[in-house]
Amino acid sequence: MDEPQSQLELVLGKIVGFVWGPPLVTLLVSGGLFFLLYSRLLPYRYLGHGLRLLFKPPDRDDQGSLSHFQALSTALSGTLGMGNVGGVAVAIATGGPGAIFWMWMSALLGIATKFYTCTLAVMYRGKDSEGALQGGPMYIIREGMGRRWRPLAYFFAFAGLLGTMPIFQVNQLAQVVRDVIATPAGWTTDDKHFLFDLGLGAVLAILVLGVVAGKLPRLARVTATLVPAMVLSYLSLTGVVLISHSEQILPTLELIVVDAFTGQAVAGGAIGAMIITGFRRAAFSNEAGIGTEAMAHGAARTREPVSEGLVAMLGPVIDTLVVCTCTALVILISGVWTSGDNDGVSLTAAAFGSLFDEAGSVVMALTVSVLAFSTVLTFWYYGSKCLGFMIGARHQHHYVWFYLFLIVLGAIASLNTVISVVDTMYALMAIPTMTASLVLAPKVNQAARRYFRKNAGESG
Repeated sequence: MDEPQSQLELVLGKIVGFVWGPPLVTLLVSGGLFFLLYSRLLPYRYLGHGLRLLFKPPDRDDQGSLSHFQALSTALSGTLGMGNVGGVAVAIATGGPGAIFWMWMSALLGIATKFYTCTLAVMYRGKDSEGALQGGPMYIIREGMGRRWRPLAYFFAFAGLLGTMPIFQVNQLAQVVRDVIATPAGWTTDDKHFLFDLGLGAVLAILVLGVVAGKLPRLARVTATLVPAMVLSYLSLTGVVLISHSEQILPTLELIVVDAFTGQAVAGGAIGAMIITGFRRAAFSNEAGIGTEAMAHGAARTREPVSEGLVAMLGPVIDTLVVCTCTALVILISGVWTSGDNDGVSLTAAAFGSLFDEAGSVVMALTVSVLAFSTVLTFWYYGSKCLGFMIGARHQHHYVWFYLFLIVLGAIASLNTVISVVDTMYALMAIPTMTASLVLAPKVNQAARRYFRKNAGESG
């Protein structure tokens, strides 16, 4: 039983290594740098304006389904959670502390990338086969680039359907609940936990069904409540660590920067591999250039595409520069990362366990589990929209049953297999998303000039 799985993991690992090679990293990095320079640093200059827009109510006659705040909360629910907790741990375990530096670099460029991709998501919204207004890279390509580019839209939809499978989030959620709560309580053991994982997967599937039955409006209400509350809770928990170990913050930050250019820790001197690890995990954390978040922002109620792009660019700041950094500091300050005994979210749980008593680890586990649950909810929305684009919106409701099966599967799947499949699909999604954004970038600049002329008094 183990041998076929090992062979599968080996093959998937080679595929991931190929698709996440230098060409794709170059596309994301050079693309983000191009957007930043082409916009004349606009995303950095108007971060404050984007923050103010977040709390501006939409006009009653604006098209779309979500307010700016709900759109960002829904998009963040797809990134915050295991990508920021388990993903950071994976980055440190495989790439060393220096991988975090390259996650920061990816996020800084991702701010500009998000501005362009999410502005286009509103600018080129299209109607699905049922006549409902939709956004996302597949509609950007269909509406903005003409018929000859249409295969690229279906390429994104297919990769998006597989890339937004919930198995990584559920896998890590099950792992943290099992390690921190269930095993110490005697509900299961480290050796025999299949039935516990299966039962937890079934409970999660039932909870997801209860939310997705209400479709996007209910999803938006749930994420707009859960995401801010859980982020504040998690940041408060990490804040206690950082305050109580404040003397270690600067040395830890120095370790991250120095290791980024020496690669003498876990990466074993392979700086190129460390850079790729950092950008890969950052893509899973903030999704800049991947395109999934554009589906959430494309549903915003606004007539100004640029306004949603300004709101969307707050995403990498929140999820990577703030939340991921807090997670990384906790793991590195704790010192547990040097043992090599844990990976994924178990490493983060071990870090909190070494710095807090058992209660601190439980609070962390519960907070992260709720964030992961919100990600699972949002990924259902993304996957259903991708399926609806490919086979027709009237059939997309059937996706929920397959999705519920994936939730149960994720609870019992191998972590290495899960990461490889999702990483591969994320890489493939980036190709059409970045291609369309680069081709249509002049349209965004034209719209931005009109927007800031119109809102000159508010945009400073």
